[in-house]
Amino acid sequence: MRDRLDAHLASWLGEWPPSDEVVVTTSAARTEPGWDGRVLPFVGVRSPLGTVVSVAPDHVDDAGEAIKSGRVAEAVFRWCEEPPSTVDPLGEWVPAADERVPQWLKPFGHDVLVHFDPATGGYAAGVGLKRHDDHGWEISVGTEPSHEGQGLARRLVVTAARRVIDEGRVPTYLHDPANTASAHVADAANFPDRGWRLLILRGR
Repeated sequence: MRDRLDAHLASWLGEWPPSDEVVVTTSAARTEPGWDGRVLPFVGVRSPLGTVVSVAPDHVDDAGEAIKSGRVAEAVFRWCEEPPSTVDPLGEWVPAADERVPQWLKPFGHDVLVHFDPATGGYAAGVGLKRHDDHGWEISVGTEPSHEGQGLARRLVVTAARRVIDEGRVPTYLHDPANTASAHVADAANFPDRGWRLLILRGR
């Protein structure tokens, strides 16, 4: 799985693993639309191995100053090597365009993983996959407030992670450091916090 992760980060950032404590590099991915059509000219990953900051060619000179000035926000960067085998699968894969799918899942395109309330048939919780490249797909999960506390998010994340791994990719999971609920889901789905962080410019 680490080979998949290394391939994903090398593709996404332009270089990985880092060859120094802090590496500033460029990548075609910084000038091209990502999974949601947005262009991110600044993305970095910090790990115990070092830090790689990937920027658009015209942002190279600004990268160091952005980091020093505190303009960089952090998210916890996790990945899963083996989903827990004791967690039962949940949900069904349906096209994002399905009329039953909530608006927040539609930008993911392709198929999304959704659990519909067996009593009402309505949306209860779901997962979308951010298909960053051929090596790594990021899992995003959301649960309706009325269905929270039932373990749906954990089961959906595990189900999605199994599919990502079966298709030859590494499943990743990002969340705000202050989002304890998301952290609990990640821990329960075997996406441990290894101290890695995603770096992005604030306001993006």
